[in-house]
Amino acid sequence: MAGLQPSTPNPIEIHLHRASATLEVTFDDGARFVLPAEFLRVLSPSAEVRGHGAGQGVLQVGKRAVRLANVEAVGHYAVKLTFDDGHDSGLYSWDYLYQLGRDQARLWQGYLDELAAAGASRDRQ
Repeated sequence: MAGLQPSTPNPIEIHLHRASATLEVTFDDGARFVLPAEFLRVLSPSAEVRGHGAGQGVLQVGKRAVRLANVEAVGHYAVKLTFDDGHDSGLYSWDYLYQLGRDQARLWQGYLDELAAAGASRDRQ
């Protein structure tokens, strides 16, 4: 994982909303993002999802119903998210969380496009 960028805002609040299966993150620049568990799961920074090199990522399917089970601080730079499907690898740095929030619409559409191209579904088969 790349180091934190000095220009990236720091989170001042992180809330797990179990009922809505979202993670709400507020940054010190005033930005506030509500990130669905499914979005966080399918875009996990883990090697299991991203692969170990360019083009080695694994398309995540059937994750519509996934929930966040736990959020754990990792130092002063990241959180470790545990999902109810057992996935718990990958650290979500402040840089990455900010990027996910800022680019959420584009990243989500890209994921949906990949699913469609693969003939895959967000629902469990």
